[in-house]
Amino acid sequence: MSDMQDASNLTELINTMERMEREKAKVSVDDVVHAVGRRSFGPLLLVAGLITLAPIIGDIPGMPTLMAVLVVLTSVQLLIGRETFWLPKWLTKRSISREKFDKAIRYMKKPAKWVDSLLGVRLAWMTGYIGIRVTAVMCLLIALAMPPMEFIPFSANGAGLALTLFGLGLVARDGIMLSLGFLLTGVTFTVVLINVL
Repeated sequence: MSDMQDASNLTELINTMERMEREKAKVSVDDVVHAVGRRSFGPLLLVAGLITLAPIIGDIPGMPTLMAVLVVLTSVQLLIGRETFWLPKWLTKRSISREKFDKAIRYMKKPAKWVDSLLGVRLAWMTGYIGIRVTAVMCLLIALAMPPMEFIPFSANGAGLALTLFGLGLVARDGIMLSLGFLLTGVTFTVVLINVL
């Protein structure tokens, strides 16, 4: 069972990742997924968003696309009713050095308490059965658009922030955060379209 099953904020998620097995020289996608739980859509979205946003990890070429694949797979499986998310080995074996991972965790810890102070159980109906699936559809659209976003400055960061807001909203049952995620998604897609057309 995941340590994240009762987590309700960003600090708890970061602490869970920080406590992961420290003997390994590398941290794999499987290590992170195992830590947050294969049943946990909100925490997985939050992890994907944070990794895309973190300068130390998110700036690695191809990392936003890798996180997009994670979001696509989990979103589709949630929509078809799977209770445990399956991920292919080629994805779960991808890894980064423990040093880079720890550095990113330290970077994320600084604003985590401030972010948590903004969270609360608000518009909780948006995080119910239908709300989660509407969020999954939106995350699916974001993830499908993320690979080309790597070539448009800062647009992948907008996608990462939107995923982070959706993840926070689901973890904390905060409909305001989900609403901000929907708003930011619209702004990000508008920016991308302006740059493409």
